[in-house]
Amino acid sequence: MVEQPLTVLFMPESAYGPTNNCIGIGDVLRRRGHRVVFAAEASWKGKLTALGFEEDLVDLAEPAEDAAEQDAGQFWKDFIRDTAPEYRKSTQVQLETVTKPIWDALIDGAKYCEPQLKDIIARVKPDVVVEDNVIAFPALMTAGVPFVRIMSCNPLEVRGDGVAPVFSGLPADGAGWTEFRAEYDRTHREIWTAFNEWVVEQGAPPLPDLDFIHEGDANLYVFPEIIDYTADRPLDPSWTRLDSSVRETDESFTLPFERGDEALIYFSLGSLGSADVDLMRRVIGALGRTPHKYIVSKGPLHAEIELAPNMWGAEFVPQTKIIPLVDLVITHGGNNTTTEALHFGKPMIVLPLFWDQYDNAQRVHETGHGVRLETYTFTDEELFAALDRLLGDTELRERLAAAGAEIRRRDGLRVAADVIEKVAAK
Repeated sequence: MVEQPLTVLFMPESAYGPTNNCIGIGDVLRRRGHRVVFAAEASWKGKLTALGFEEDLVDLAEPAEDAAEQDAGQFWKDFIRDTAPEYRKSTQVQLETVTKPIWDALIDGAKYCEPQLKDIIARVKPDVVVEDNVIAFPALMTAGVPFVRIMSCNPLEVRGDGVAPVFSGLPADGAGWTEFRAEYDRTHREIWTAFNEWVVEQGAPPLPDLDFIHEGDANLYVFPEIIDYTADRPLDPSWTRLDSSVRETDESFTLPFERGDEALIYFSLGSLGSADVDLMRRVIGALGRTPHKYIVSKGPLHAEIELAPNMWGAEFVPQTKIIPLVDLVITHGGNNTTTEALHFGKPMIVLPLFWDQYDNAQRVHETGHGVRLETYTFTDEELFAALDRLLGDTELRERLAAAGAEIRRRDGLRVAADVIEKVAAK
């Protein structure tokens, strides 16, 4: 621990996953006596001060007239809803119809908020800047203080010849890698080149080839060792793995029903994936025919989602308090939910939609810690078979319970806080 309190400026991506990750780490730093400021996107207003942090927020686009009424991360919820039909296509086709438009939106946001970030840095005067995002904000690199990058998406984001290309969801045997990489280059070379030129114009270093973010003075990534890629793609010493980064700020939770002999399962497609109401209804309809009980995170369009009699759910649920209670997790494969399920030693059924969710789904499947299903074409029989196999596999459940205990012992939150303190002290 450093002798003098630090001022730590966090800038997370507006989605719940990265923001919650920063909340968990920031809470540890705050409790150690440091000043923690969030330069989060403006729709998070009031939600971070309620947790004891300072807010100095940014707009990523011209504020809408009803911006004060927007939910946290509303931009990305709308984006996911509007592009949902594309998720039925292959990951290679999605490079042009989903992945590239996401990069386009992220680039627009980075450019729009650059002067705001410079003003925030001048006001806050941070000792260290921490970014949990996938895109560069030059003001964070030119602030004159140590820069810490957090990678809270799947770590294939750091490329390597021995691992599958990021966003592909391809297996580890190399099938399809060359074609996918060529298509990524074709669809992304032009926008990367223009963005790199702009980044350099702002005084920041050039970006690595086809990457949209720099590495930091220190780098953190969130991914349990039991599913990591480091044997096939080693990382340099600037990188520190957090086997998990599970926030301790969620409200307490008591089961709203009596627990019987039936299995208890948590179902969530995340704050973004749950905006695909048709998919939510499809999965709920199938699960309603099983003998198990379910807790369902209904998400932002909760009013449009009717649960089956064997379910309880709400718009928001305290996920980190629920997962320890259940026997299995059905998830979209977001990095937070994937790592939290393993943190608590739970097997998964993964229904990926976009971005790195395919990579997480494939890794969980090929390491034997769960089952990846085809999100839009799975049959009820396939879903029921996956439930039966995972719930009935005593050896897997015991192995995951032991792995979860080790992940929790490694205490990723405090490892992250230690790294941030150490790099700031230098």
